[in-house]
Amino acid sequence: MNTRKTNWRFWLSLVIMVLLVPLAVVLFTRLKQSFYLSGLTIIVLTIAAFFLHFESRKPQARELVLLAVLCALAVASRAAFGFVPHFKPMLAIVMLTGIAFGPEAGFLCGAISGFASNFIFGQGPWTPWQMFAYGIGGMLAGLFALCGILKKSPRAWRDGGWRDILGLTVFGFLCILLVVGPLLDTSTFFMAGFSASSPLAIYLAGVPVNCVHGSAVALTMLLFGKPLLDRLRRIQIKYGMMEP
Repeated sequence: MNTRKTNWRFWLSLVIMVLLVPLAVVLFTRLKQSFYLSGLTIIVLTIAAFFLHFESRKPQARELVLLAVLCALAVASRAAFGFVPHFKPMLAIVMLTGIAFGPEAGFLCGAISGFASNFIFGQGPWTPWQMFAYGIGGMLAGLFALCGILKKSPRAWRDGGWRDILGLTVFGFLCILLVVGPLLDTSTFFMAGFSASSPLAIYLAGVPVNCVHGSAVALTMLLFGKPLLDRLRRIQIKYGMMEP
């Protein structure tokens, strides 16, 4: 485990992402405020969490540019498969960002990508929930990488790298099925004013959708996880960028 976890900034950034952001989502949903305002609030909170950790060494402009490029790539990956219902590889890019650059960067990439991509697919009261759920997916990937469960530098196939790549693939699918998908399903209760007749029915109805979404993420991890992580690692080493 990386010793940075003893840093108070790390823990405070986790509090922002895990407590303050969902509180903002629920509050704005219950008050029926503008989803643009709630989206902006979430972005401000996630940026605060990101800079809270990196403030101690003053992040460079090129680091922010790289994050912006990854967010754009995530949005493009969702737009490219917009004609296939529920097949969204976007979370794979978000998770790989978290693995390469840490949970704060993963959460930031997920939240901003969710907000930006909905300018293509339509903004609505679901936007803050998507921003939070996608951010959690990127954050969890970053935390699993910090714990050594997911590899930031997967080995080649001939050297046993299939285990590392399989780990990325399984994590991507299960994270969508067990965490991101249920979070998105939970938004139904708030948007419906808690009038849903059966919570269990809503979660069960979401399982096929989450399986398709998870399959898209898993397939992207399988095919592009190692190449993208290798390139991000080279950039990280060459320029000393965002070492988690």
